[in-house]
Amino acid sequence: MRTARLAAGFVLAVCLTGASTLAPATTRAAATPPSRSIAEPTVAELIARLRQRAAASQRSPAVRADYLALLRAQNLDERQAPYADFAWLRLLFEATRDGGYWNMRWAITDREPNSDAIWRQWQAQRAPAPDRASAVAECDELSAFYAALARLGGVGDVGLLWPTANHTVAVWRLPGPPREARIVVPTTLIFLSRYDSFGTRGFDPWKQKRIYPYARNDIAPTQRLPPALTAFLLAQADRYADASALSLQRLRELREGVLKGSLGAAEAASRARQQREALPAGATADLAAYAHFIEAMRGHGPALD
Repeated sequence: MRTARLAAGFVLAVCLTGASTLAPATTRAAATPPSRSIAEPTVAELIARLRQRAAASQRSPAVRADYLALLRAQNLDERQAPYADFAWLRLLFEATRDGGYWNMRWAITDREPNSDAIWRQWQAQRAPAPDRASAVAECDELSAFYAALARLGGVGDVGLLWPTANHTVAVWRLPGPPREARIVVPTTLIFLSRYDSFGTRGFDPWKQKRIYPYARNDIAPTQRLPPALTAFLLAQADRYADASALSLQRLRELREGVLKGSLGAAEAASRARQQREALPAGATADLAAYAHFIEAMRGHGPALD
């Protein structure tokens, strides 16, 4: 990607709204199309449901442990980094990262540094599958997508960082007092290790003088989404949002292999069973996440509600 093209992403403020047309008047009642509000949920409705799920995840011991670890590592208190905001951003991170549970996949695309192409791919999804990518995008697209979703859910201080001239990650900026903090959100692990995650120290967020919030309106909240896609996204959040970061990382690696074609679904299920056997009996959320993954890889996972 070109640095100049990336920098342009900060100043764009184009709002994509779905075009609407009025049907011509007719004397036949059957010509009036039925309402699509139930059959085709809007982006705003999806975000509202996801925010509810993120709020519920705050009761998870694993999510709470991740939050407290972040506060200690970054020398923060709960007033500067509210738990509700963390839970929302954590859910989005685990869902939208490369190989995450929304089946996003990284690849070089040389597209503009926004999430437009991701939304177009999502709007074309009619039958999402656990062994197939829901969208393919480059690092700057994935980071812009993450920031756009964060803002739609009410957390606006998420912008983009260029740790190198050809790479992009997201950053959650927390104003003071007592001081500004910057939390790196690596939507891909390019130039990082397999163990880097939310809040990684692998990139220095202060290398860039300012972290500008991503202000571009990539999608209208009223835009409608395919029902099957929306059901998939919500179901995946229900299945995985409460699990520990370590289990989610291990499952991400297996899922990434399946999405890239380097690992068969049956082999991924077999490896997941081996990992699950090493979990303690009290790790309820992790055990459930593994069970969901294994069933999905077997090709007959739980029905989407």
